[in-house]
Amino acid sequence: MPSLLLVMFVLQTVLHIINTVGANTITELLWVLYNKLPTPTSSSAQRVQVLKREIVRLKRELAATSPQDNFSGWAKLDRQHNKATAEYQKLDASLRTHQTTFTSTISTLRWLGTQGARFLLQMYFAKTPMFWIPTGWVPYYVEWILSFPRAPLGSVSINVWGIACASMLALVSEAVAASYVLATKKAVPVGEKAQPMAFEARPGAPREKEL
Repeated sequence: MPSLLLVMFVLQTVLHIINTVGANTITELLWVLYNKLPTPTSSSAQRVQVLKREIVRLKRELAATSPQDNFSGWAKLDRQHNKATAEYQKLDASLRTHQTTFTSTISTLRWLGTQGARFLLQMYFAKTPMFWIPTGWVPYYVEWILSFPRAPLGSVSINVWGIACASMLALVSEAVAASYVLATKKAVPVGEKAQPMAFEARPGAPREKEL
């Protein structure tokens, strides 16, 4: 059985990633991956992509075809365009319905696996010490805060450990982001002191009198 310390740390890491990347972005990525697999909506999703390209192609051909000079060809392209558009709209509406259900399911599972799991762990292990601190190492009021709400005095509670993990992850994330910005930022070289421009004396130009 994995350590409760590790479980809480992993859970806080997942929460931090979700909050950083964005729940909607992750859900959309999962929807794309879902349609790449042999699922009930994969064939419809592939067909929608084909129809998108087909509609764009037909629009270009329609724009390049004159109905006055070639009415039969233009009418044929128009019928193909209307048929492809109708099929696309039908499939797209069906996909959006499935996507709404998929998003709702993923949101529920995400909450149960993160916020719900954290809540249950904090409730179930509220009296379980994560680890003990040395006796007399910190004042009494600090011991009380570290053991809040129901862990034994002198220990660190699961709530405090979760807050510590979240704070540490936020600091590390900010440090990594700052390091990335500094690494990608172009260093401005310190230029030498600008020298006055030298102008050639024009023939016949008066020279300054030497002092």
